[in-house]
Amino acid sequence: MEKITKLNGRGIVIRGDDIDTDRIIPARFLKEITFENMGKYAFFDERFDANANKKEHPFNDEKYKGAEILVVNKNFGCGSSREHAPQSLMRFGIKAIIGESFGEIFAVNSGNLGIPILTGTKKQVDSLMDYIQKNPGEEIQVYIIHKSITYNGITENFEMSPSSQKALLEGTYDSLSMMIENEKKIVAVEKALPYTW
Repeated sequence: MEKITKLNGRGIVIRGDDIDTDRIIPARFLKEITFENMGKYAFFDERFDANANKKEHPFNDEKYKGAEILVVNKNFGCGSSREHAPQSLMRFGIKAIIGESFGEIFAVNSGNLGIPILTGTKKQVDSLMDYIQKNPGEEIQVYIIHKSITYNGITENFEMSPSSQKALLEGTYDSLSMMIENEKKIVAVEKALPYTW
């Protein structure tokens, strides 16, 4: 797996506290058997009306097209534990999420996909949001190794789960891929255990 030490990209802002996983991806889309199409369902009910006409939403705004760093407020990703929420954001093109706080399971699921989750104070997040909305074309640098973000010529320190930071830096965040890559070792250990045969 790829080691993730730094990410560059333009930002996109979703304002509001307590945005739950059902808003990120409505429950009716969970019936699909793969995650392949999840990107087009991100914030679907907030982006489209009943006739599939676009509504005003940052994910529909051309000035944010191709943005990769999502900035949010407090308790983002709360609610159910559905893995589809970070999957939909990742497949939409989001590579990192910065906010005041996150639903715990959402943050873990995001980290397992290689999406860094960084938290900061309300003042830090509000300043970053304001900057992005005034300068949507400007790039932001996210440094996993330093837990810092650089924009507009300044660098600020943010917080990050130590275990998630370690997994991203080592490229060990995808446990399923690790198991598949180490299948022979797993079988060897299993055969060596007297109670499994």
